Amino acid sequence: MAQPAADLGRPGAAELLKLLAPHPGRAEMALRVALICALTVLVASAYGTPDAALSAYVVFFLNRPDRVLSVILSSVLLLLVTLIIGLVFVVAIFALDEPVWRVSCIAVLSFGLLFLTSASKLRPVGAIIALIVGYALDKLGSVPFGEVATRALLYAWLMVAIPVGVSICVNLVLGPSPRRLANRELARRLRLAATGLDAPDAARDGLAVCLREGDEQIGTWLKLSVLDGSSTRADVAALRQAASSTVAILVAADLVAREPSARLPALFGRSVAQTLETMAGMLEAGGYPVDIELDLPAATDLTPLARTVSATLHDAITRFAETPVDAEPAPPAAKRGGFFLPDAFSNRDHIRYALKTTAAAMFCYLLYSQLDWPGIHTCFITVYVVSLGTTAETVEKMTLRIVGCLLGALIGTAAIVFVTPMLTSVFELMALAFAGALMSAWIAFGSPRIAYAGFQVAFAFFLCVIQGAAPAFDLTLARDRTIGILLGNVVVYLIFTRVWPYSVAARVDATLSALRQQWTQLAALAHPGARRVQAAAAMARRGALEDDLALMHYEPSWVRPEAQWITEHRAVLAEFRAIEGPMFLLAERAPGDSAIEGWLRRLGDSPPLTSPDSGTAAVAGAQPAAQAESRPPDAAIDHDARAALLKLGDARLAELDHAASADASKDFTTHAPA
Repeated sequence: MAQPAADLGRPGAAELLKLLAPHPGRAEMALRVALICALTVLVASAYGTPDAALSAYVVFFLNRPDRVLSVILSSVLLLLVTLIIGLVFVVAIFALDEPVWRVSCIAVLSFGLLFLTSASKLRPVGAIIALIVGYALDKLGSVPFGEVATRALLYAWLMVAIPVGVSICVNLVLGPSPRRLANRELARRLRLAATGLDAPDAARDGLAVCLREGDEQIGTWLKLSVLDGSSTRADVAALRQAASSTVAILVAADLVAREPSARLPALFGRSVAQTLETMAGMLEAGGYPVDIELDLPAATDLTPLARTVSATLHDAITRFAETPVDAEPAPPAAKRGGFFLPDAFSNRDHIRYALKTTAAAMFCYLLYSQLDWPGIHTCFITVYVVSLGTTAETVEKMTLRIVGCLLGALIGTAAIVFVTPMLTSVFELMALAFAGALMSAWIAFGSPRIAYAGFQVAFAFFLCVIQGAAPAFDLTLARDRTIGILLGNVVVYLIFTRVWPYSVAARVDATLSALRQQWTQLAALAHPGARRVQAAAAMARRGALEDDLALMHYEPSWVRPEAQWITEHRAVLAEFRAIEGPMFLLAERAPGDSAIEGWLRRLGDSPPLTSPDSGTAAVAGAQPAAQAESRPPDAAIDHDARAALLKLGDARLAELDHAASADASKDFTTHAPA
C-alpha cells in the first residue's frame, strides 16, 4: 500500500515491519510463486538445461494475483520470446563468425528491442523481455561457432518455456479466480468502512490509503471474470455498481474519521457498521448483497455534516449492487491505438532510454570480455533489469536492488556453506529453492515500496544456490555473480544520472493538469455510478502524483527541480487531498454545483505554481468557494448540509494556506541577514 508523499522515503525499522506485515492474499501469492519456482527447478534439473537459476527467477515476472491474467501473461510472453529468439538466431547466422559484426549486431538488436519496449504496448512486460534479450545476446556473444550458438539459443528459449509451462499448470489448478479477488477486495473495503464508523480513530489512516488506491484493479478483475467464466455479464454489472457504491461509503467513512462534527451517534453508527459487516460476509461467500434494508433513526437531530454522511451511506447501501435502469449511455469508446504509443516517434526519451541502456550493457559486455572474467556476466543482464525511464525511478529501484542483492547473496552464501553440503538429491534442492522463493515472494508481492528488493533477493539467491542440475556449493561462482549484479547497478546509475537525465517533474506537471480537469468533469456528471468511478480514478491519480513527488528524493541535485517547485506542488496535492471528500459529497448531493469550480480555481492559483524551468509564478487571488458566485442549488438539496460542506472545504484550505505562510515566514526569518 502506498503512503502519502510526505511519508515516503527510506523506511525505518518500525515502518519496515509494517511493510512486511501480512495482508489478505499475500501468503497465498507467495506460496504459489514459491511452488512454481520449486517445480521449475525440478523440471530444469530433470532435462539438464543450464541456467536453471534464471528460469526460476522468470517465474516472478509471469504471475499475478489472479489465474486468468497469469495464464494470459505467460502465454503472451512465450510467444514474444519465441519471436525474439528467432530474430537473434537469424542474425547469428550472418554475424557469428566476425567479432566486430557480432558486437555491432548485439548493440543494434539491443537498441531496437529496448526502443520497442519503451515506445510500444510491450512496456508493461518490458522488464522480463529485457531480461530475455540480455540473456540471449549474452549467449550470442560468448559462443565460438554456429552449432553451439544454435544450442545456446535453444536453451535461452527453454529458460522461459519451462517456467511458462509450470506457471500455466499451477495457476489453472491453484490460482484464485478474478471474481473471488474482486469480491474479497470489496469485502475488505466494507469492513474498513465499518471500522471507520464504529471506531473512527482506528481506521483513519487505512481509509486514506484505501481511497488513494482507486478501483481500477477491481474493474480489471471483473472484466477478466467474464473470460474466466466465474461471472456472468449481469453479475459484472452488479459488482461494478457495488464497487462504485463502495467509493461513496469509503468517502463518507473517511469524513466521519476526520471530522468530529460529522460523526454519527453510537447506536446510529453501530447499526450501519453491522450492516456493512453483513454485506462483506456475503461478498466473501461469493455472492453480492441486493435489496438491503437500512432502518436508520430520524436524522433531524444530527449535525449538517452528519446528515450528509447519513444520506450518502443510506443511498449507497440500499442501492449497493442495484444496476440503474436509467443509466447514462456509455461514452463512445476511444479509438484504439496501434501497437506503438502515440508519442513513440515524437518523444526522444524513448530513443534516449534505448541508447543509455544499450551503452551500459555494451560497456559491461566489453568489460568482462576484455577481463576474461565470464563469472561476472550477470552485470550485462542486470543492466536490462534495473534500467527504467526516469532518473528517479532508476535510482530508487537501484537502491532497493542493491539492498536486495546483498541480502540475497548473504542468505545464498550462508545456504551454500551450511545447507547445500547436506543436500543429496534434487528434491532437497527444490525444498531449498522453495524456501528462498517464499521469502523473496513475500517481499516482492507486498508493498510497492519494497517490491523491487524482493525481486533482487530472489535473483541473487537463485544465482548463488542453483548452480546446476544437482546441489553444488561453489563459493567462487556465487561471489562472481554477486559482483556482476553490483557492477551492473553501478554502471546504470552512472549513465542514467549523467547522460540525458530525465526528471519526473515533467510527468508531474502534465498529470496535475489532467487531475484538475478530471475533477471539473466528474463534478458535473449526473449519474452517480459514472461520477463515483471517476472520483476513484481521480483520487488514485492524486496518490500517484504524491508518489512521483516522493521519487524526486532519489534524483541527484543536478536533475531534481528547485526545492520551491517541489514545495509548491506538494502543497497543491495536499489541498486536493483536503477537499476531495467535500467535493465528492457536494457533487453527490448537488451535481454541477459551481462551488466546486471555485475550489478548483483556487487550487490552480494558490499557492502559485512555479515552473521548474523558470522562476516566474502565477498570480494568486481566487475567491474562496463559499464566496464564489454559484448557481442556486436544487430545491431538494439540504441547504444546511451544503453550507456545512462549503465551510469545511474552505476551512481546510485556509488551514493549509496558514500553515504554508507560517512555514514561509519561519524560513525567511531563519535565512534573513543579521
